Amino acid sequence: MTANLILLGVFIILLIAGTPISVALGLSGVMAIYFGLDMAAVANISTIAYSSIAKYPLIAIPLFILTGMIFERSGVAERLVQLAKAIVGPKRGGLALVAVLVSLVMGGMSGSGPADAAAVATVMIPSMMREGYPRAFSASIIAASASTAILIPPSIALIIYSIMVPGVDLRALFAAGLFPGLLAGLAIAAPALWLSWRHGFGVSEGGERPPLGKSFVQALPGLFAPVIILGGLRSGLFTPTEAAVVAVFYGLIVGLFLHRSMSLRDIYRVLADSAQVSAVVMIIISLAGIFAWAGSTLGAFDAAARGILEISDTSGIVLAMVMAILLLAGMVLDGVSIYLISLPLLMPIMASFGWNQVWFGVLMAMNVAVGQFTPPVAVNLMVTVKIADVQIEDTIRWVIWPVAAMILAIVLVIVFPQIALWLPQALGYHI
Repeated sequence: MTANLILLGVFIILLIAGTPISVALGLSGVMAIYFGLDMAAVANISTIAYSSIAKYPLIAIPLFILTGMIFERSGVAERLVQLAKAIVGPKRGGLALVAVLVSLVMGGMSGSGPADAAAVATVMIPSMMREGYPRAFSASIIAASASTAILIPPSIALIIYSIMVPGVDLRALFAAGLFPGLLAGLAIAAPALWLSWRHGFGVSEGGERPPLGKSFVQALPGLFAPVIILGGLRSGLFTPTEAAVVAVFYGLIVGLFLHRSMSLRDIYRVLADSAQVSAVVMIIISLAGIFAWAGSTLGAFDAAARGILEISDTSGIVLAMVMAILLLAGMVLDGVSIYLISLPLLMPIMASFGWNQVWFGVLMAMNVAVGQFTPPVAVNLMVTVKIADVQIEDTIRWVIWPVAAMILAIVLVIVFPQIALWLPQALGYHI
């Protein structure tokens, strides 16, 4: 019991003190192991940390991060924006809808919300400003729509979920995330258009519509990226990890030879930047492995799960509690940390109520997606407000609407699980 209190107490104290999440996870795990187990366990800490990241499927994470950065630098986003403008046309609220559409497509390349937000905001915010959209509104809508990247396959969040939950087919998770991801995009587009009409944003949008045929041809290389990734997975041509490798090389071909927008200097830059981001993610996963091992070995997660189950034995009430906790966690923690911290606790609860693991994985991803654009942390929003040059406080009056719409989308997936489960069942995946 003492070791369990040390594990959770030290972790909470370090978070409140502003310690980086990776350090808080690792240090609290080490202290719990030291006080709760013998010295032999302490001597194995380095092995535990290494084994947490020495997993073949995790190779896909740095590769998809690299893919997103390559497509960001290769001019794909600009061409997708032109295509979306050609489809939507010059109308009030049109650019807000364009931002949502482009974010959905870009999410099918990177699997990362912040990468999606950076690529789309860089292209869209200057255009939206010229058409009368407030900077804070533009930053809010782009941050919200970029959150769909962790639902639209390939999703880094779903990759981590498949590794931590035994027996879950990653291909089934990818398929299950597609329709909820589109539903989330629709949920964000609705308030974006309504707010644009209500406040007269984009009232001057009367320019010429880009030619659809030419825009489509120019955007084809970018549109083919998710087709290659998902088509290869569905056909069995390659595994998710191999799909990430294919996506990287396809992105380089697009940037170097098709769009000719990348140089050797750009390749070095994206390799260095993606390595830096990947290192941060892997350090978090490695040190979270110590935290998870300590909590599992000492029985802290089982005890916490029993405590939740003692509150109620009704599946719906417990699910609502879990969703609320995940939603609050998403406001202060990044998505990777939420998965690593909460899944050891949630797996016994899933087993107790017999919840479908694929369906629950999608619900988790949707909650984490909301957290990516809900202050105070809101990693996507931090990216877009920096590009828009506004304060995060200025976005609250705008971002509350897509937050409410996304929560409604989560409720729909809870009430109608087939929104997530129909496609993997139709494709014959084990769920």
